[in-house]
Amino acid sequence: MLRKYYFFAGLILSVAFITLGFTSKESEKDSWFYVGDDEEIISTVPTQDESQFVNLELPYTGKSYTGFKQAIAIRESQGQYKLVNPFGYMGKYQFGMSALRSIGIKSRSEFLNNPRLQEKAFKALLSINKAQLSAEIEKFEGRIINGVKITESGILAAAHLGGAGSVKNYLHSNGRRKFKDGFGTSMKSYFKLFGGYDTSHIIPNMNAKVKLN
Repeated sequence: MLRKYYFFAGLILSVAFITLGFTSKESEKDSWFYVGDDEEIISTVPTQDESQFVNLELPYTGKSYTGFKQAIAIRESQGQYKLVNPFGYMGKYQFGMSALRSIGIKSRSEFLNNPRLQEKAFKALLSINKAQLSAEIEKFEGRIINGVKITESGILAAAHLGGAGSVKNYLHSNGRRKFKDGFGTSMKSYFKLFGGYDTSHIIPNMNAKVKLN
Protein backbone atom coordinates (compact mmCIF):
# COMPACT_ATOMS: atom_id res chain seq x y z
CA MET A 1 0.00 0.00 0.00
CA LEU A 2 2.80 2.37 0.92
CA ARG A 3 4.50 1.66 -2.38
CA LYS A 4 1.35 2.63 -4.28
CA TYR A 5 1.18 5.88 -2.33
CA TYR A 6 4.78 6.77 -3.19
CA PHE A 7 4.20 5.80 -6.82
CA PHE A 8 1.16 8.05 -7.28
CA ALA A 9 2.72 10.90 -5.31
CA GLY A 10 5.80 10.76 -7.53
CA LEU A 11 3.64 10.64 -10.66
CA ILE A 12 1.68 13.75 -9.55
CA LEU A 13 4.90 15.64 -8.77
CA SER A 14 6.38 14.71 -12.17
CA VAL A 15 3.31 15.92 -14.05
CA ALA A 16 3.29 19.17 -12.06
CA PHE A 17 6.98 19.75 -12.77
CA ILE A 18 6.58 19.13 -16.51
CA THR A 19 3.51 21.40 -16.70
CA LEU A 20 5.26 24.25 -14.90
CA GLY A 21 8.27 23.81 -17.15
CA PHE A 22 6.23 24.23 -20.33
CA THR A 23 4.31 27.18 -18.91
CA SER A 24 7.54 28.94 -18.06
CA LYS A 25 8.98 28.43 -21.55
CA GLU A 26 5.81 29.63 -23.26
CA SER A 27 5.74 32.69 -21.04
CA GLU A 28 9.34 33.52 -21.88
CA LYS A 29 8.77 32.93 -25.59
CA ASP A 30 5.71 35.21 -25.76
CA SER A 31 6.89 37.93 -23.37
CA TRP A 32 8.02 40.17 -26.24
CA PHE A 33 4.39 40.55 -27.35
CA TYR A 34 3.59 42.64 -24.28
CA VAL A 35 4.38 46.28 -23.57
CA GLY A 36 4.59 47.53 -20.00
CA ASP A 37 3.07 50.75 -18.68
CA ASP A 38 6.49 52.40 -18.52
CA GLU A 39 7.36 51.49 -22.13
CA GLU A 40 6.47 53.13 -25.44
CA ILE A 41 6.07 51.91 -28.99
CA ILE A 42 8.13 53.81 -31.56
CA SER A 43 7.38 53.57 -35.28
CA THR A 44 9.37 54.93 -38.21
CA VAL A 45 8.88 55.55 -41.93
CA PRO A 46 11.35 54.49 -44.66
CA THR A 47 14.27 56.76 -45.44
CA GLN A 48 14.74 58.11 -48.96
CA ASP A 49 17.32 55.40 -49.69
CA GLU A 50 15.05 52.66 -48.33
CA SER A 51 12.03 53.89 -50.26
CA GLN A 52 13.75 53.26 -53.59
CA PHE A 53 13.27 49.52 -53.00
CA VAL A 54 9.48 49.90 -52.92
CA ASN A 55 7.64 51.01 -56.01
CA LEU A 56 4.48 52.73 -54.85
CA GLU A 57 3.58 54.00 -58.31
CA LEU A 58 3.63 50.65 -60.08
CA PRO A 59 1.56 47.93 -58.41
CA TYR A 60 1.53 44.63 -60.23
CA THR A 61 -1.48 44.62 -62.55
CA GLY A 62 -1.35 41.41 -64.53
CA LYS A 63 -0.70 41.56 -68.26
CA SER A 64 -1.30 45.31 -68.64
CA TYR A 65 1.38 47.77 -69.70
CA THR A 66 1.93 48.66 -66.04
CA GLY A 67 2.44 44.97 -65.30
CA PHE A 68 4.93 44.80 -68.16
CA LYS A 69 6.95 47.72 -66.77
CA GLN A 70 6.93 46.25 -63.29
CA ALA A 71 8.01 42.80 -64.50
CA ILE A 72 10.92 44.29 -66.48
CA ALA A 73 11.96 46.44 -63.50
CA ILE A 74 11.99 43.52 -61.08
CA ARG A 75 14.05 41.41 -63.49
CA GLU A 76 16.51 44.20 -64.28
CA SER A 77 17.08 45.85 -60.89
CA GLN A 78 14.58 44.62 -58.30
CA GLY A 79 12.88 47.98 -58.85
CA GLN A 80 15.82 50.10 -57.62
CA TYR A 81 16.00 53.51 -59.26
CA LYS A 82 19.59 54.18 -58.13
CA LEU A 83 21.16 50.84 -59.00
CA VAL A 84 24.26 50.85 -61.22
CA ASN A 85 25.43 47.40 -62.30
CA PRO A 86 29.06 46.29 -62.89
CA PHE A 87 28.74 47.08 -66.62
CA GLY A 88 27.60 50.66 -65.96
CA TYR A 89 23.91 50.20 -66.76
CA MET A 90 21.77 52.41 -64.60
CA GLY A 91 18.46 52.78 -62.88
CA LYS A 92 15.28 50.82 -62.52
CA TYR A 93 15.34 49.58 -66.12
CA GLN A 94 19.15 49.46 -66.52
CA PHE A 95 19.99 51.81 -69.38
CA GLY A 96 23.40 52.58 -70.83
CA MET A 97 24.46 56.20 -71.23
CA SER A 98 24.54 55.99 -75.03
CA ALA A 99 20.87 54.96 -75.12
CA LEU A 100 19.98 57.80 -72.77
CA ARG A 101 21.81 60.38 -74.91
CA SER A 102 19.80 59.22 -77.91
CA ILE A 103 16.60 60.35 -76.20
CA GLY A 104 17.98 63.62 -74.86
CA ILE A 105 19.25 62.68 -71.38
CA LYS A 106 22.84 63.79 -70.79
CA SER A 107 23.21 63.85 -67.02
CA ARG A 108 23.91 60.55 -65.30
CA SER A 109 23.24 61.91 -61.82
CA GLU A 110 20.00 63.60 -62.84
CA PHE A 111 18.80 60.35 -64.38
CA LEU A 112 19.62 58.25 -61.29
CA ASN A 113 17.96 60.72 -58.92
CA ASN A 114 14.78 61.31 -60.90
CA PRO A 115 12.31 58.37 -60.92
CA ARG A 116 9.86 60.23 -63.16
CA LEU A 117 12.60 60.78 -65.71
CA GLN A 118 13.42 57.06 -65.69
CA GLU A 119 9.79 56.17 -66.40
CA LYS A 120 9.73 58.60 -69.33
CA ALA A 121 12.99 57.19 -70.64
CA PHE A 122 11.62 53.64 -70.58
CA LYS A 123 8.57 54.64 -72.61
CA ALA A 124 10.62 56.67 -75.12
CA LEU A 125 13.01 53.79 -75.77
CA LEU A 126 10.09 51.40 -76.18
CA SER A 127 8.71 53.75 -78.85
CA ILE A 128 12.04 53.70 -80.69
CA ASN A 129 12.35 49.91 -80.48
CA LYS A 130 8.77 49.44 -81.63
CA ALA A 131 9.45 51.67 -84.66
CA GLN A 132 12.64 49.77 -85.50
CA LEU A 133 10.92 46.40 -85.12
CA SER A 134 7.49 47.13 -86.56
CA ALA A 135 8.08 44.82 -89.55
CA GLU A 136 9.25 41.98 -87.26
CA ILE A 137 6.24 42.45 -84.96
CA GLU A 138 3.91 42.15 -87.93
CA LYS A 139 5.73 39.17 -89.43
CA PHE A 140 6.64 37.05 -86.41
CA GLU A 141 3.95 37.74 -83.78
CA GLY A 142 2.19 34.48 -82.96
CA ARG A 143 4.93 32.21 -84.31
CA ILE A 144 6.69 29.60 -82.17
CA ILE A 145 10.51 29.85 -82.16
CA ASN A 146 12.64 27.58 -79.97
CA GLY A 147 9.46 26.50 -78.18
CA VAL A 148 8.43 30.06 -77.26
CA LYS A 149 5.48 32.00 -78.67
CA ILE A 150 6.59 35.35 -80.10
CA THR A 151 4.53 38.36 -79.01
CA GLU A 152 4.91 42.11 -79.35
CA SER A 153 5.76 42.61 -75.68
CA GLY A 154 8.32 39.79 -75.86
CA ILE A 155 9.96 41.42 -78.87
CA LEU A 156 10.14 44.78 -77.07
CA ALA A 157 11.55 43.15 -73.93
CA ALA A 158 14.17 41.27 -75.96
CA ALA A 159 15.16 44.56 -77.63
CA HIS A 160 15.54 46.07 -74.18
CA LEU A 161 17.97 43.27 -73.34
CA GLY A 162 20.05 43.11 -76.50
CA GLY A 163 19.00 45.85 -78.91
CA ALA A 164 16.78 45.83 -81.97
CA GLY A 165 19.53 44.45 -84.21
CA SER A 166 19.99 41.34 -82.08
CA VAL A 167 16.24 40.76 -82.06
CA LYS A 168 16.15 40.93 -85.87
CA ASN A 169 19.02 38.45 -86.11
CA TYR A 170 17.29 36.05 -83.73
CA LEU A 171 13.90 36.18 -85.43
CA HIS A 172 15.08 36.06 -89.04
CA SER A 173 17.36 33.10 -88.28
CA ASN A 174 14.47 31.26 -86.61
CA GLY A 175 16.30 31.42 -83.29
CA ARG A 176 19.65 30.09 -84.54
CA ARG A 177 21.51 33.38 -84.00
CA LYS A 178 21.27 33.52 -80.24
CA PHE A 179 22.16 36.35 -77.88
CA LYS A 180 23.21 36.55 -74.21
CA ASP A 181 24.08 39.61 -72.18
CA GLY A 182 27.10 40.02 -69.87
CA PHE A 183 25.37 38.10 -67.10
CA GLY A 184 24.49 35.20 -69.39
CA THR A 185 20.80 36.10 -69.73
CA SER A 186 19.46 34.75 -73.03
CA MET A 187 17.22 36.58 -75.46
CA LYS A 188 14.98 33.50 -75.55
CA SER A 189 14.29 33.90 -71.83
CA TYR A 190 13.06 37.47 -72.39
CA PHE A 191 10.72 36.39 -75.19
CA LYS A 192 9.30 33.84 -72.76
CA LEU A 193 9.23 35.86 -69.52
CA PHE A 194 7.68 38.98 -70.99
CA GLY A 195 5.39 37.58 -73.65
CA GLY A 196 1.68 38.35 -73.76
CA TYR A 197 1.64 41.78 -72.10
CA ASP A 198 -0.42 44.62 -73.57
CA THR A 199 1.97 47.09 -75.20
CA SER A 200 -0.45 48.06 -77.96
CA HIS A 201 -0.70 51.72 -76.91
CA ILE A 202 3.06 52.33 -77.36
CA ILE A 203 3.32 54.58 -80.41
CA PRO A 204 6.23 53.73 -82.74
CA ASN A 205 8.50 56.76 -82.99
CA MET A 206 12.04 56.49 -84.30
CA ASN A 207 12.85 59.98 -82.98
CA ALA A 208 11.27 59.79 -79.52
CA LYS A 209 12.77 62.19 -76.98
CA VAL A 210 12.26 62.82 -73.27
CA LYS A 211 11.17 66.27 -72.11
CA LEU A 212 13.13 67.02 -68.97
CA ASN A 213 10.46 69.32 -67.50
